[in-house]
Amino acid sequence: MGATEIVFIFVIYLLLFGAKGVPSLARTMGKAVRQFREASSDIQREIMNTGNDIRNEINRETKAIKDSATPSKDKPSGGSPSDGKLPDLPDQKEDEQSTK
Repeated sequence: MGATEIVFIFVIYLLLFGAKGVPSLARTMGKAVRQFREASSDIQREIMNTGNDIRNEINRETKAIKDSATPSKDKPSGGSPSDGKLPDLPDQKEDEQSTK
């Protein structure tokens, strides 16, 4: 609504209810604006909290994936047939030197 429409509605209100009704109108408008502001700040707060929760969950999952992808220092690098990994193959340069 533009300013012209608000003024027009205010003039109609004055004609219908008189000058005595203006304080109650102002009080009602003040309460409505306050409730609107509280509701909008609650919505913004909820959106921010949800965004932070999602961000924290993504960080936890990313860390878990990185931790599971990095080899442990306790385990040998070469695999054995029992763990399903293939053993590390020697570099090709070492093979060439041994054949000379």
